[in-house]
Amino acid sequence: AGEGGSGGGVSAASVLTRAAIGLGLLGWGFSNSLYNVEGGHKAIVFNRLTGLGERVYDEGTHIMIPWFDRPIIYDCRTQPREIVSTTGSKDLQMVDVRLRVLFKPDPSRLARVYRTLGMDFDERVLPSIGNEVLKSVVAQFNASELLTRREQVSREVKQRLVARARDFNILVDDVSLTQIRFGREYSAAVEAKQVAQQEAERAKFIVQKALQDKKSTIVR
Repeated sequence: AGEGGSGGGVSAASVLTRAAIGLGLLGWGFSNSLYNVEGGHKAIVFNRLTGLGERVYDEGTHIMIPWFDRPIIYDCRTQPREIVSTTGSKDLQMVDVRLRVLFKPDPSRLARVYRTLGMDFDERVLPSIGNEVLKSVVAQFNASELLTRREQVSREVKQRLVARARDFNILVDDVSLTQIRFGREYSAAVEAKQVAQQEAERAKFIVQKALQDKKSTIVR
């Protein structure tokens, strides 16, 4: 009877152990069968058997097959990036241009973005095409025109950058020129010209004042 009781205790412990292991595996399977997509983000799924899927998953909780599926989540909110380029104007003046770009990946083409560029798509593409566009646009204007026609320059840069980024499935929402700075020689020449103009205006004023004083003396 004693042996039977001992055997029954071992059997019960074994059942409890198996049940605990089973519940643990079930819990692990359940927790690894769900993934969350936060607000402003979207996901695509890579499956070990079928490869990268084209379907885009919106924000919320989604089901996946543990080990077989791996969600790839992109931040699809508009993000800022600054691009700095040193290039030459039409009259061969060196210009430092600073550009601020607001961009995001095309939500409908995330699978293509991942295949061709990966997760760091902006780092791989934007500095390159930004420099390309700035060089081509700035080369069409003289140094002085870059200042007097700045709005037109900014508009042309935006149009070209939007079109160029679309080739890589990147959407550009806004582009702004935040700085146009020239080399030391040109800046010194501009400053010298401004000083000369001020001196000329001052000399003109002195001459006019002297003539007025002379007229006043004659009238008296």
